Amino acid sequence: MNELARTPSHSPPSPSADASDAPAHVLTPHVALKRVVMLVNPLSGSVGPRAADEARTLLEAYELEAKVIVLSGDFDAHVAEAFADKPDAILVLAGDGTARAVAARARSDGPMIAPLPGGTMNMLPKALYGTADWKLALKRALEEGAPQPVSGGEVQGEYFYCAAILGSPALWAPAREAVRTGKLRLAWQYGRRAFKRAFSGRLRFTLDGGEKRRTEALVLISPMISKAMEEPVGLEAAAMDPSDTTQAFRLAATALFSDWRQDPAVSTRPARLIEVRARSRIPAVIDGEPLQLKPEAVIRFVPKAFKALAPLPPSAEDSV
Repeated sequence: MNELARTPSHSPPSPSADASDAPAHVLTPHVALKRVVMLVNPLSGSVGPRAADEARTLLEAYELEAKVIVLSGDFDAHVAEAFADKPDAILVLAGDGTARAVAARARSDGPMIAPLPGGTMNMLPKALYGTADWKLALKRALEEGAPQPVSGGEVQGEYFYCAAILGSPALWAPAREAVRTGKLRLAWQYGRRAFKRAFSGRLRFTLDGGEKRRTEALVLISPMISKAMEEPVGLEAAAMDPSDTTQAFRLAATALFSDWRQDPAVSTRPARLIEVRARSRIPAVIDGEPLQLKPEAVIRFVPKAFKALAPLPPSAEDSV
């Protein structure tokens, strides 16, 4: 049986209540929060088996009705249950892929979504809350949060809200993340796998129906985390066009770091519709999740993809 937990609405303390009881935490003044649902996946990278109980305890400190749903077994049924409750906000403590799936289902007219850092890369949570600590992110969402539209992109039914990498560098993303987290043996394994699956074909692409170009890799960055864009007018499209193998390897190693725009092999501009073609399936990383795209892919900019419950302005800790 699925494990569910309900935190009933708090009522004023009775005269017999312990005077030492701590007062409830103050909810955000920016939006009315009466009912929330929290989805917890204890098997995600940085969550753990005690997270659901810890979440219940934290939520009890607020004057609201809350339900904690542990994700196990039928994922779609759990998510459907969360939306069926018609909460003001759905809090998601799970991996990056789960957060993306829930946000994509909510769209711009659904409940607010608070994607808490429970995965490995946590790109979206860190962009919204500026922390990889899910308890601190939860506190900021509930006490400082406001409804704010988050723009993003969509490709072959997959939505992303931070960045998409298409082409050779995408094969190296898991190895790079393993290095960042100190898992050197895992990084070596990912690196060997990247060599074996080396993507040798160049991408052919057009931006908003413009001229056809070729590139080694294409990076698409949402306005929320792009340092080069002040307004959500499109995705920042960065074409990485190295002239030789050495330069390609350098770009693969430094993609999405602070100085990458200064590289002479990189050109950027905003775009709302991006068409990409290759001779074979295209390796990609969508908000930290690796996947393979079809040889012909269309990426479109989504100005209002979903509503986040997050402080204003977003922390954008991982701005690139």
